[in-house]
Amino acid sequence: WAAARPGDHPVTSYEVLQGTETVATTSGTSATVTDLTPATSYTFTVRATDKRGNVGPASEPLTVETVDPATDPTPPTAPGNPRATGKTATTVGLAWDRSTDNVAVAAYDIYRGATLAKTVGADTTTLTVDGLSPATAYTFTVKARDTADNSSAPSAAVKATTDDVAGEGKQLKVGYFVQWGIYGRQYFVKNLDTSGAAKQLDVVNYAFENLDPTSLTCQAGVTKGTSGNPQDPDEGTGAGDADADYARPMSAAQSVDGVADDGWGKLRGNLNQLKKLKAKYPHLKVVVSLGGWTYSKFFSDAAATPESRKKFVESCIDVWIKGNLPVYNGAGGPGTAAGIFDGIDIDWEWPGSEGHPGNHYGAQDKDNLTALLAEFRTRLDALGGEHKLLTAFTPADPAKIEAGWDLTRIFDSLDYANVQGYDFHGSGSDNSWEPNRTGHASNLYTDAEDPYPFHFSVENAIQTYLDAGVNPRKLTVGFPFYGRGWQGVTEGGVAGEWQAANGAAPGQFPAEAGVRGYGNLIGSYPSMTVHHDEESVSTFGYTGPGGQWWSFDDTWSIGKKTDWVKSKGLLGGFVWEMSGDTADGRLMTALDNGLE
Repeated sequence: WAAARPGDHPVTSYEVLQGTETVATTSGTSATVTDLTPATSYTFTVRATDKRGNVGPASEPLTVETVDPATDPTPPTAPGNPRATGKTATTVGLAWDRSTDNVAVAAYDIYRGATLAKTVGADTTTLTVDGLSPATAYTFTVKARDTADNSSAPSAAVKATTDDVAGEGKQLKVGYFVQWGIYGRQYFVKNLDTSGAAKQLDVVNYAFENLDPTSLTCQAGVTKGTSGNPQDPDEGTGAGDADADYARPMSAAQSVDGVADDGWGKLRGNLNQLKKLKAKYPHLKVVVSLGGWTYSKFFSDAAATPESRKKFVESCIDVWIKGNLPVYNGAGGPGTAAGIFDGIDIDWEWPGSEGHPGNHYGAQDKDNLTALLAEFRTRLDALGGEHKLLTAFTPADPAKIEAGWDLTRIFDSLDYANVQGYDFHGSGSDNSWEPNRTGHASNLYTDAEDPYPFHFSVENAIQTYLDAGVNPRKLTVGFPFYGRGWQGVTEGGVAGEWQAANGAAPGQFPAEAGVRGYGNLIGSYPSMTVHHDEESVSTFGYTGPGGQWWSFDDTWSIGKKTDWVKSKGLLGGFVWEMSGDTADGRLMTALDNGLE
């Protein structure tokens, strides 16, 4: 139809009506009405709507009769010479030669496997298929369709694998920044800049945000501390820190650009600093991490049904991607955090198996997690614009993988997974884990002297994923920027390695016995003898007979591990967590150099 003449305001859309029912809406001057009955007469009218919502009069009616298929039983020829014309991490370009038909070709249907991906008109022989997953193999075919809806045989298959998120020949570097680091650790977003890490990282994971225990939505706008008791089943229930997120004013000394937050701005705190960091480092992506060890209790409930999944996903996108933060202490409001987060990271610990005491879990979690990730992927893609990342922290333990992670399906939705490369052994802050024997926490290979019943290693963890057919370019390996330690450790002729212990060593903080950030650890025990185990590729430190024994990564082990990461063709590495490094970023520099 011809464009409507505007009145006082410009025309913004057109409605196509069949009787009084709207059957199509468009901003242009043409539309295709679908789901009609063959050999049937239909009458349509069109009316325009302006910017203010004023609706104009209907056009003259147009009567059209759909084709009777019985008059044309002959299908078109199959499209010829199908080919891939290009690809990115989320798209594949296709082209093909025209089909012929005894009457007329009406359209081409493009299939991804057995799924109809898109339909284009008869005058189009190219298409970019979008919404694809990085580092994933796809098969495409094209069918021609004529005006009687006869479909041709499929074209020859086109196989294409999308690029990974890092790019060919490059390694991805991801670092977790913890929300609470601004307190005792005195580690601010600014430290990512001053240490050099922001220049070296590709992605920052902001950890962690919680789930609302009542509504089973993404929680925001709440400041409530955890109970501090790791055996309390409600340690993290309803906890959060909106103050740190977006209400706490940062001083000039704490700010990325040296400009203090004012006390009445709508966006303050960590999120405002992340916004400033992204402005200074445009290459940097930031994703929000949901869950973690203490905040995973209600994932199983949120993922339980199609309705609960939709509700949860929509709430997370509304708050963290669209930035509609709840008003809290004068901060927040519609759109205040828009553009800060480039995606969502799922840290469900653990679907289908026990994590923190009191967590809800069951056998149904495995399928429900797959469906939850698919819902996230669909909703994020529907936003349009630049591709939004969807990632997950995944376990090293094969039993936990089997219980909750369908490796044959989840990577259809995930851009990549951050595979646990640490916490293989430890005492536990309350001596509830392995307090009586030392053990390597992040060894690359298994150690023949390991007395524990299951021999954890980075190699074994990654091999579980590769054996399931996961593309290595969808996997990053975890590097701990902290150590796990024991006290009262027997020397045993092996400098305390795999020896008897008497519980957790004093930690960096009273509530974190047995754990110290790397920078704090080497600063606290400068005379500790550091050993490098060549067999397992692990670093440990020992203060002497009856003293403390610490397992940690240093520049030596990081160098060995990054060589291995590249030799296996993996996507890269990630860090838990950035505040553990030295002020000058010693470990991050080693990781960056190793992954070059």
